[in-house]
Amino acid sequence: MEKSVLVPIAHGSEELETVTIIDLLRRADIKVTVAGENDMVTFSRGVRIIPDILLSEVPEYENFGAIVLPGGGQGVDNFLEDDHLLEIVKYNIRKNNLICAICAAPLFLTHHKLIDESVMITSFPDMGEELNHKNYSEDDVVVSGNFITSRGPGTAINFTLKIIETMTDMKTVRRVAKEMCYKY
Repeated sequence: MEKSVLVPIAHGSEELETVTIIDLLRRADIKVTVAGENDMVTFSRGVRIIPDILLSEVPEYENFGAIVLPGGGQGVDNFLEDDHLLEIVKYNIRKNNLICAICAAPLFLTHHKLIDESVMITSFPDMGEELNHKNYSEDDVVVSGNFITSRGPGTAINFTLKIIETMTDMKTVRRVAKEMCYKY
């Protein structure tokens, strides 16, 4: 599996999830590209982050080992309106790459019909009904085929460690967890 990850960010994305994803993946020596809708993105609680690149500059047919969508209600609403992001995700699904979504972000997958009912997913608890997905779990992290989903900020570490495990190996997961004094 390609060891590169795209993390799109938009106004209103959830900062704890986003920073956890970026930080842990980089600790695992995975190349992370943070792609924002603007030169500076303001998150759900006012934190501002400068992305590596504008999302509009990411080629629609770029192959990533994984695409990881952080949650945050407003951020996900902005993702839903972004046709360019949709094309990037569709291309990577066709390439059987890992597609990961946490909190409200699984809505991007169901809204655009990117997964069928056989894929088990989870999300932020309040999102369950809105997702309108038959195969729904209340587990913290769910792996189903090439999809990994998770509940929210409190599950972001385990979510990201599962992505690392899928992209690398348990030795890398244990190293990253140990560096953070985290038991996994």
